[in-house]
Amino acid sequence: MDNPINLRPEEGESTPRAVAVLATDPAGDAFIPPHTHRRGQLIHAISGVMLVSAAAGSWVVPTGRGVWVPGGMEHQIRMAGEVRMRTVFVEPGMRADLGGECRVIQVSELLRALIVAAVSLPLDYAPGGRDERVMELLLDEMEAAPALSLHVPMPRHARLAALCEELVRDPSLPATLDDWAGRLHMNTRTLARLFQRETGINFGAWCRQARLLLSLPRLAAGASILEVALAHGYESPSAFTAMFRRTLGVPPSVYLRRTP
Repeated sequence: MDNPINLRPEEGESTPRAVAVLATDPAGDAFIPPHTHRRGQLIHAISGVMLVSAAAGSWVVPTGRGVWVPGGMEHQIRMAGEVRMRTVFVEPGMRADLGGECRVIQVSELLRALIVAAVSLPLDYAPGGRDERVMELLLDEMEAAPALSLHVPMPRHARLAALCEELVRDPSLPATLDDWAGRLHMNTRTLARLFQRETGINFGAWCRQARLLLSLPRLAAGASILEVALAHGYESPSAFTAMFRRTLGVPPSVYLRRTP
């Protein structure tokens, strides 16, 4: 069951400074209904997984990723379990390179540390001092963060989205086109076409990409390849490693050494 969170539109926006960082630690499976902000924002979970939807699309956003949402764009956020969310609000025109379109970015260890540190700063921090320099460096790191092509688009079709959310919450669940078609009372071809139209990729590619992306935070936290493989629906570590290599070009151990 959803735990709705009602955000005031002015949160993070009526502050006297150009940048503000707010912390939200909602209850499990919370839902932030559609809303807009005057300021642009980077939506980031320092732990947990979010499902962020806007006019430009919908994305699964695990730990280590963030979504930039320009000011004035309506969006909603659904938490997949327990999430610790941090939001960076940025005054329009502050940094042109942040752009006017949604994009998923890699959140480096430095950017994450700056976001965490900025939460404790006063909203009316003194200009010209250390606090302002923290915020300026935070913006530098946001601009420099690479946009990610590896993301998981979410369908807007309500019943199909519900099945996708089940897999996001528990990537070890079995998922086949035939099974999902039966649960949605569709034939397999109809579901395949619907899935392609809603997400831009086919069902099998979506499942593989979702499981792979959701595995990255656990790998980064030090879990073994065996643990991660079984927790994300793979029959063996070798099957997981082979899929990882095909998708990202390197095995998990090499990828983690390259990850900021």
